[in-house]
Amino acid sequence: LEREFNQRYWGKPMTLHGVRRWLLGETLPSQDKLLVLAEWLGVAPHVLRFGEEVTSRIDERRARWDSGIGYQEREIFEAFLQLPVPQRKMVREVILAFVKAYPPQT
Repeated sequence: LEREFNQRYWGKPMTLHGVRRWLLGETLPSQDKLLVLAEWLGVAPHVLRFGEEVTSRIDERRARWDSGIGYQEREIFEAFLQLPVPQRKMVREVILAFVKAYPPQT
């Protein structure tokens, strides 16, 4: 692993001990090294850093978000994001007050 990595990486070569620490989970590669590893292994860099499970959970949440809101909600979110920060805080407080006063029915 050390030799193959160093053939692909143009920075300071990794030592056998450094690669061993990666494999044992004692350290994580820096971002530039992670990018080289990801390209070599044919996976996304975030999969190496966080694992496949985290990636699938993010995809599930994104799918729920995309299917759960319609055009009107998206329009409101866009308008909200255009507000200055003090007004965003005020809108947030109003929404939280409504949620507290009218909790979701389960």
